Amino acid sequence: MTKTILGHFMRWLKVLIGCLAIYAAYDHYRFRAIKHPEGSIVAPNDPVQLDTNEPMALFKGYVIQPLKDFSIEARVLSTERYRFDTGADIVPIDIALGWGRMSDSAVIEQLNISQSGRFYRYSYKNAPPIPIGDIISHSANMHMIPANDLIAKQLENVRVGQILHLSGQLVEITDQHKRWKWKSSLTREDSGAGACELIWVKQVFVSDD
Repeated sequence: MTKTILGHFMRWLKVLIGCLAIYAAYDHYRFRAIKHPEGSIVAPNDPVQLDTNEPMALFKGYVIQPLKDFSIEARVLSTERYRFDTGADIVPIDIALGWGRMSDSAVIEQLNISQSGRFYRYSYKNAPPIPIGDIISHSANMHMIPANDLIAKQLENVRVGQILHLSGQLVEITDQHKRWKWKSSLTREDSGAGACELIWVKQVFVSDD
């Protein structure tokens, strides 16, 4: 009897492992990176930042203070979901973006790009493919606050290499008890802690080219 139960268990375990493998393969295919030719700057323009008239708002239990209107067209360099850190309920995803020379495959393919702990990191062998100042001023890790469920789903499905067009506001968020605050950078020239943009995303369009 025990052997029969164990045999059934092992068969179901094999089926489960097979299903998980199929799902993992499908997920890998669905989120495969988009390729672009070397030398093709697919997102040539700098982000646009303007004064804003948007009022302060209460959203998901946080106070949102708009600082600037913001729009960007950029190549997706990396994405990272967050579920458990402080602020993950309102900022569920970070997307590292590149524009200008940092949207060129000839540059990007010489960089090792990763994200963790709310930071975007890059490394290279020997010399950087372009001056470090250009890497800093033409790429950034951006914290995304989706304004609604549709935008949240769009951002969740973004793939590396796609061209992301989005607009909204750079903001400062505070919990209602004013014990915790998160403020966006307002310049593309900074790096390190505090250099990321915190965007309340109101509109999104994603394309492969």
